[in-house]
Amino acid sequence: MSTFPSFTGSECEEDDVEYNKICDKHKHLLETLPKSGGWMEQHLYNYNGFWLNQMFLKANLLVHTYFKSEPTDIVLASFMKSGNTWLKALMFSTLNRDRYSFSNHYLHNNSPQSTIPFLDVETYPMTDFTTVSAPRLFSTHFARTLLPACMSSCKFIYVCRNPKDVLVSKWLFMSKLRSKDLPPLSLDEAFELFCLGATEFGPFWEHVLSYWRASLESPDKILFLRYEELKKQPEVVVRKLADFMGKPISMEEEKKGVVGEIINLCSFENLSNLEVNKKGVDKFGRLLEVEKKGFFRKGEIGDWKNYLSEEMKDRIDGITEQKFQGSGLIGFGE
Repeated sequence: MSTFPSFTGSECEEDDVEYNKICDKHKHLLETLPKSGGWMEQHLYNYNGFWLNQMFLKANLLVHTYFKSEPTDIVLASFMKSGNTWLKALMFSTLNRDRYSFSNHYLHNNSPQSTIPFLDVETYPMTDFTTVSAPRLFSTHFARTLLPACMSSCKFIYVCRNPKDVLVSKWLFMSKLRSKDLPPLSLDEAFELFCLGATEFGPFWEHVLSYWRASLESPDKILFLRYEELKKQPEVVVRKLADFMGKPISMEEEKKGVVGEIINLCSFENLSNLEVNKKGVDKFGRLLEVEKKGFFRKGEIGDWKNYLSEEMKDRIDGITEQKFQGSGLIGFGE
């Protein structure tokens, strides 16, 4: 069963002055920030231009205060339901291909979610990452502008996806996490909130642009990927990942078919059929549990066509065209 915590704002530790300040700030923000209807729980809060629920808001405050980045860190960033699970598996397998054999791999017995820590659900005290060998891998759904300034020295791999597929996938996913104390969120309601930008970590378009613009300024620091590109040419993307993470595929590995081995290991078909991903839950921090099978629905391009009307399609395409105009981002109308 998927579970979601309820915050009371009283989880303070008297012996930590900084944490007490965070608790006070968190409580004040919940009382004063603009609010919208939420997808998982009752409310979302607009914090520095992006919508967060109370758990993600507190995690953001914690990351800003306690997280110490290293220049060698590599961060997987994405909007929710844009291919994060797949990229976690690909990044981990590509970077650690010398540690595991493909016949007896870590992913055969462990969920992709366990491979890369998720900063957005950090609680107090924060996990001690100082003992992790470089390069450390992290993941986040926070927009670029919500991250601490210290993380500007890190490398980022960002994956984006057609917003229509993101909407449908996120609605189905969040419906399972939604508080049982709230009425179900209909697709029409989710659609309206999505178009208004009021969705966890949204607005979608500003989120994508925050990383896209940064990638144009620092292409050596941010690798910008498209989910659709990954689906159509996975071997090209794996080689890009390997180069970007500082561990390029050698000629000998090419001859041995290592790229194909990585792709097959991390394919939706393979991962979704492993027993480890069919049962049990993934735990994020100490507060959130999600059924493992919930991360493997279809992984298809264009599934939105089974859910959205022509009018819905046209509205999202119109917003996308307007938001991305002049940015160089194209090809989201398919």
